[in-house]
Amino acid sequence: MEKFAKIKQLIAGIETDAGKFYNLNNGAAGTRVRKAMQELKVLATDIRKEVTEKKIQISS
Repeated sequence: MEKFAKIKQLIAGIETDAGKFYNLNNGAAGTRVRKAMQELKVLATDIRKEVTEKKIQISS
């Protein structure tokens, strides 16, 4: 659940930058959004692995 909380925190944190990029065409904000999206990807992959491992343990 710790990683899931980090995902929620990251999304909340980039909301302003996403608005700046899409509404104001702020390139630097777009760079921050891309960086955060990469972090989200890594966290999501980690969570998927954890879920798979836990499902295997439950099934055993």
